[in-house]
Amino acid sequence: MCAKAVALAARPEGMPKTSDFQIVEVESNDPTDGEIQVKNICMSVDPYMRGRMVDRKSYVPPFQIGEPLTGGAIGKVIKSAHPDFKEGDFVSSHWGWRDGFTARADGIERLGEIVAPASEYLGAIGMPGMTAYAGLLEVGALKDGETVFVSGAAGAVGSIVGQIAKLKNCHVIGSAGSEEKVDLLTKELGFDSAFNYNDGNLLSHLRELAPEGIDVYFDNVGAEHLEAALMCMRPFGRIPLCGAIATYNDTAPRPGPNNLSMAIGLGLTLRGFIVTHFNHMKDQFRKDMETWVTKGEIVTKETTYEGIESAGDAFIGLFTGANTGKMIVNL
Repeated sequence: MCAKAVALAARPEGMPKTSDFQIVEVESNDPTDGEIQVKNICMSVDPYMRGRMVDRKSYVPPFQIGEPLTGGAIGKVIKSAHPDFKEGDFVSSHWGWRDGFTARADGIERLGEIVAPASEYLGAIGMPGMTAYAGLLEVGALKDGETVFVSGAAGAVGSIVGQIAKLKNCHVIGSAGSEEKVDLLTKELGFDSAFNYNDGNLLSHLRELAPEGIDVYFDNVGAEHLEAALMCMRPFGRIPLCGAIATYNDTAPRPGPNNLSMAIGLGLTLRGFIVTHFNHMKDQFRKDMETWVTKGEIVTKETTYEGIESAGDAFIGLFTGANTGKMIVNL
């Protein structure tokens, strides 16, 4: 049996193009001892993958030309040769960017009973939600009643960060790239205020909306957003450095924040992190997030594309503002 998968046809230079991706076939044979065969239901499309398309050393190895990409996916077991997995089990794996696979069960998570649609386990109850949860509560050391600023706040991670902060009785400000997304933040997701970063000066917006300063800045964007936030931080503020999507398609290095020295006198903490640093929080995260989602205390948003052939377009959409919330490809 063969499955369809997405591979790199070429390494993107600057903004990715549709021609940088190609559809290939991969073997998905009947499982042998210790293996399972899975039909994927949906797959995750994430900004961090852009870094893996560059041939350089990082915390995860780069993708290779012609080889299938990998990423988060939710699927169902259709055949099993492993005692802990049975036909019909929902599983979470990194064997995404293909519509099915056969592999050893090591590193594949059996989800057990799921209480929300499968795609939620790639979004709020999956890696982006866990990133928001650990980044805000552990890295950001959030305290009740603080002022929180979230950049890229209408995205998969940012939209969850803001809502968790509201559950902790915080005052929450978000930035997004359109008036429609600003309305989403304030009218549906419960942010206290939000602004369109394409309209006016970032620093002016922040000084207006956080006149007494920011305690936690959750940085998904980097560049000018980080520079503006540094000017508005309160003493001993914390900045979880989650992403820098503004720079991912740069073809040459851009200057860093010219005001990083603000961190010295204010005693700020800037800490980069990735979600796998916090696997010890995974069980508590799933318990909390499933509760919040099923009770409607966390509102989830998705942008969906249909079919494996649309995966390249979905990925490009991450950098053109096409997504609100989590970007998903249904398989």
